[in-house]
Amino acid sequence: MEQPIFTTRAHVFQIDPTTKKNWVPASKQAVTVSYFYDSTRNSYRIISVDGSKVIINSTITPNMTFTKTSQKFGQWADSRANTVFGLGFASEQQLAKFAEKFQEVKEAAKLARDKSQEKMETSSNHSQESGRETPSSNQASSINGTDDEKIFHGPEAALLQSENDRLKTAVEQSNTNAKKWETELQTLRENNARLVDALQESSANVESWKKQLCACKEESDTLREKIAELEAQCNEASQEKERNAQLTIRVQELETELQDKEQELENLRKQAEIIPQLVSECESITEKLQAAELKNKDLEERIGGLQTDIADNQQKQGNMKGELKKFMDILDGKIDELHEFRQGLSKLGMDN
Repeated sequence: MEQPIFTTRAHVFQIDPTTKKNWVPASKQAVTVSYFYDSTRNSYRIISVDGSKVIINSTITPNMTFTKTSQKFGQWADSRANTVFGLGFASEQQLAKFAEKFQEVKEAAKLARDKSQEKMETSSNHSQESGRETPSSNQASSINGTDDEKIFHGPEAALLQSENDRLKTAVEQSNTNAKKWETELQTLRENNARLVDALQESSANVESWKKQLCACKEESDTLREKIAELEAQCNEASQEKERNAQLTIRVQELETELQDKEQELENLRKQAEIIPQLVSECESITEKLQAAELKNKDLEERIGGLQTDIADNQQKQGNMKGELKKFMDILDGKIDELHEFRQGLSKLGMDN
């Protein structure tokens, strides 16, 4: 089962198959490029897909080499695909990480190849030893089957027979493994021959690649200068945008303040139109106030006279109350006398 172990983004190129000099873009824009590890085959691949099209499917071998041709561009040759892949990155850090991962995967592929060769050698040696031991085992079994069968018919014969069967199974398994390893060895030899051809071809193309490298370097330097100029222009444009934004905000604030001032001026104008009316009203109110003050003075004088009259009337009323009390006292005395007189008359009437 394959699993991604590293992923990045880059522009993918392939060498022109006819000229072997010029680069042909394999993707219109930056695409995802990933390292995959196949745990069942113990192999590593670089895979990139643009939409539904597979543009990179390269199995990494120990003989491959990833070369940095510029600060943001690298390439490697794949003899199985019979092409050279090139990657253009957005930064030097991405290129460095990809190259570092390529070296790690290359070392891992080399270790896997060495382990597989060691297993093949160990298995072949084991099969040879098993082949040499088999005749003696068969001879022992044949001896046990002829002379000893006449003497031993117990557990020892059964043990020897099971050991013989186990050795036969091991020999058959080793022969099967030997055939499989011979096939794999032949495949490795063919791959090695293809790699040698690819190496010779890549060596022949080194000079053209060097020329392309020089041209790419010059073009890269020119692009860097243009990029620096564009970045400077972008910085100036961004600063100008910031200044324009600040000025726009300031203009909006001034417009708001101007509207407020115009509203205040309009209010003052309306108030100025009301001022003559207010002045006339104030004059009339002043005249009324003066007249009211005169009336107030007259009323105060009248109130003073009334207060004097009230004081006199109160004094007179007090005198009248005293006289009335005296009169009431006299009247009460007269009433008592009349009451006594009536009682006397009543008694006289009763006596008569």
